[in-house]
This record gives sequence, structure tokens and C-alpha cells, in this order.
Amino acid sequence: MKIVVLGASGQLGSCLKKVSEEKNITDISFPSEQEGNILDKDLLEKLFSVEKPLFVINCAAYTAVDKAEDEQDICRKVNRTGAANIAEACARHNATLVHISTDFVFKGDVPKLLSETDPAEPENIYGLTKLEGEQDIAEILDKHFIIRTSWLYSEYANNFVKTMLRLGKERDQLGVIVDQVGSPTYAIDLAATVLDVIASDSDAYGIYHYSNEGVTSWYDFAKTIFDISNTSVVLNPVKTSEYVTKAVRPAYSVMDKTKIKKTFGIQIPYWRDSLVVCLGKLREV
Repeated sequence: MKIVVLGASGQLGSCLKKVSEEKNITDISFPSEQEGNILDKDLLEKLFSVEKPLFVINCAAYTAVDKAEDEQDICRKVNRTGAANIAEACARHNATLVHISTDFVFKGDVPKLLSETDPAEPENIYGLTKLEGEQDIAEILDKHFIIRTSWLYSEYANNFVKTMLRLGKERDQLGVIVDQVGSPTYAIDLAATVLDVIASDSDAYGIYHYSNEGVTSWYDFAKTIFDISNTSVVLNPVKTSEYVTKAVRPAYSVMDKTKIKKTFGIQIPYWRDSLVVCLGKLREV
């Protein structure tokens, strides 16, 4: 059951490497960007011909949400064209694609759990290009799992948890958005779920939602990070209207995980419990 991970050098790719080692999964490869550039069709064809994967996990994405508003072309190339290139290669080589997407495909202006069948109405370029990538994959390739996730963090790469820990040491006071609500996701938990989906050998293809259980705001997420890590800093709640960004973000993007839990028998940890685990790992570094 050969697995190839694209976007292997990023946060989720690093977590997949860690979890695959813990699960003793050896038939998995993590090609560099030079070996598996998703914008180079010839390079992808060569990679698929050599590796002969049964499963491909696409973690590659343009994720600079505000910068994307000014860099729409490159964002679309990575998130849409790159995704389509991978789907085409999977179709030629009869491989199943597991593609990672985002809660930002939703407008998020109504406080309700978002299901996979709810209309996607992205309000920023990042979310729009990720949705376009989803749509192209579904059109090109039957054998696909699209997993939307949210607020990803881990002990790897740059993320909100590591940024808060750094700023908490550098500053006496911090302001954090209080009126954007969602579910943090420990990327190690997501990586384990992706590998469980593959191991299930299921043909229940389609879109799934995955984040850790529970709901919080960015402000409360930061407060919990500081409380668990015993970081002394004055934290001030800030309204979205007071902190203007180039990209509009969903005010409420809590996803319903019923489908992925029922289909694959997955137990999802509560977000605070996973945060405790991550902060413990970071203390060991």
C-alpha cells in the first residue's frame, strides 16, 4: 500500500512523517518540493511512474490568507492548478487522492455546525482557490477523499500556538480576536486520521470534515495556551472590526464531524486535551 505525501516539508507533512513512524508504516515516501513540484506535470508523472503509489496525500497549499489577496495568481496556481495536476496524475495511475482543504470555503456568518453538504461561499481568495481545487478534483477523479480542517497547529512549522508562545515571552500585553469562533486542530491528530482513512481501504469517497472537538474563539484559544504554559501576559479581547485585515475571515466556522466519525469509526479528541499534549511536546524541544 504505497503512499506518497506531497507538500511533505510543511506542518502536516512533518506530522504525517512522525505518525507514520509511530504506526510503523514504512511504505510511505516524502518527496521534496524539487522531486514532487505539483505545478510541474512532467515531474509529477516521473514521480508517479517511479513510486507507483496506491494513495497520494496532498498537503501542499498556499496558506498565506492575507497575502493571497495580492498574490491571487500564485495562490490559484498552487491551490487549484496544483490540485488538478495531482488529480490527473492519480487518474492516470489509478491512485486514490487524500486532499486537505479548509473551513475557509464557508462564509461562516451563521452560528451553526457546518456540514459537508452546506453551500460553500468563500469570502477570501484563499478560500475561493481551495474550493476551486476541491471542485476540480471531484470532476477529474472519482477516487478521492477531501478533508476540510481548521485552525491547524503542532510542534512543527509556524502556527498560532508557537506564535503566541513567542509573543508571550516578548511582550507584556497582547490583543487577540474575540469574535471569530472555530475549532483548533492538532495536526498530529489530523495526520493519524488521514492514515486511518487510508488503512480502512474504504471506497466511501467524497468530502469530510475534521477538526478537534469543541468550540472556542482565538482569544480563548490564546488564553488557554498561556494558562497551560504558565505564561504571564495581559491578554486583551479585540473585535474583528478593530483589527482590519486584507482578507475577510469567517466569524463562525465550526464544522460538523458526524460523517467522518460514523464512516471510519474515528474518535476525535477534545481541542484542549490535544493542546496539552502539543505544549508538552514543545516543552521537550
